[in-house]
Amino acid sequence: MKVLMFGWEFPPHITGGLGTACYGLTKSLTKQGVDVIFVVPKLFGEEDQSFMRIVGAEDIPVEVTDKRIKKIFDKLTYIEVSSSLVPYLSPEEYKRFLEEYKLKDVEVSENIFSTKFKFSGKYGPNIFEEVARYAIIAGVLAQQNEFDIIHAHDWLTYPAGIAAKRVSGKKLVVHVHATEFDRSGENINKEVYNLEKQGMEEADLVITVSNYTRNIVISKYEINPDKVFTVHNGVEPIANTEHFNVKKNLPYKIVTFLGRITFQKGPDYFVEAAYKVSQKTKDVHFVMAGSGDMLNRIVKRVAELRMGDKFHFTGFLKGNEVYKMYAMSDVYVMPSVSEPFGIAPLEAMQTDVPVIISKQSGVSEVLNHAIKIDFWDVDAMADSIYALLHYDGIRKLFKKYGKQEVINLIWDNAAYLVKVLYQKLLDKR
Repeated sequence: MKVLMFGWEFPPHITGGLGTACYGLTKSLTKQGVDVIFVVPKLFGEEDQSFMRIVGAEDIPVEVTDKRIKKIFDKLTYIEVSSSLVPYLSPEEYKRFLEEYKLKDVEVSENIFSTKFKFSGKYGPNIFEEVARYAIIAGVLAQQNEFDIIHAHDWLTYPAGIAAKRVSGKKLVVHVHATEFDRSGENINKEVYNLEKQGMEEADLVITVSNYTRNIVISKYEINPDKVFTVHNGVEPIANTEHFNVKKNLPYKIVTFLGRITFQKGPDYFVEAAYKVSQKTKDVHFVMAGSGDMLNRIVKRVAELRMGDKFHFTGFLKGNEVYKMYAMSDVYVMPSVSEPFGIAPLEAMQTDVPVIISKQSGVSEVLNHAIKIDFWDVDAMADSIYALLHYDGIRKLFKKYGKQEVINLIWDNAAYLVKVLYQKLLDKR
């Protein structure tokens, strides 16, 4: 079985959980005999290609005279928008962003047919132009390669999946790692919503990372439930445990928030809970590891609460830096407002850190040994943090059984279920 798979990022160059999920899933799929060609807009040269072929779209030449490619482009004219978008911006930040770039309209016309296209490989002002070009490259790759299934991850690659399907006639799977409702609440970006909806409608099968997300796909996008299946994410087993040997030598305990500092992740609720905890105990510090559009607002709020001496901002962490941060932590908190899944709690549990997660997260569907609270219930969050810091029996219980539980939540299990869904599609054909 051979799969042509489209993603927007791949470790070590990632901005969040999407690239990590793509790595874990593809690695396990190849272990189970699935041959994967993984396509990203841009290769940086550090990607692990030991288990599959990874293709950079900007390395693929496009012939101007190729009529089939032009035909694909004609069918993808809905992407030709004079707009700029960076995922995960708040409405206020997004408005300022549009004002800054309003004179820099995206030009998607005949000049898109160059010999090779350039991609930033990032999320920037020309994101829709890159999505359009990526779709054209997908059509070229669909002509040049033999494969059985097309698999597209997240909305940025759905047009590519559609293009590859139209060229090859092969079945299309779209993988929903998040929706516009997760990123923006009810104040959605219509252009992104339309891309997501069209991708789901044209897909032969839709995979969601949780039942929480499946319900959104069915209710908000009006997708036929019969073709929407949940496959929960997994976590990559830790091979190198050297980072666990960090000696804290600190006179206080550490409570950590690790994730994008955006509306979706609920960092403001974490700060309010941290303040309540700090009023009860003095031997605790709080860490916010990550970056995002709400960072300045969070820093300002911490200053207003006069917590500057007990609150630390690390910036974006990746690789072993993440596990070193967990090793320094006594409690991990994920207070997400809307979390399709959430891999970070699993990573924390692997390192013996008890976790607190919001009930509004997909990972809460598969975890029993985690404290679950509503994201908005700051009092419950504060009480849970305090209990894990001060009551040894509770802390030891969640550490012991949490680590045992996460051992079974691995990517091999998720990959097996995805492979079964692939086979069902092929059998239908």
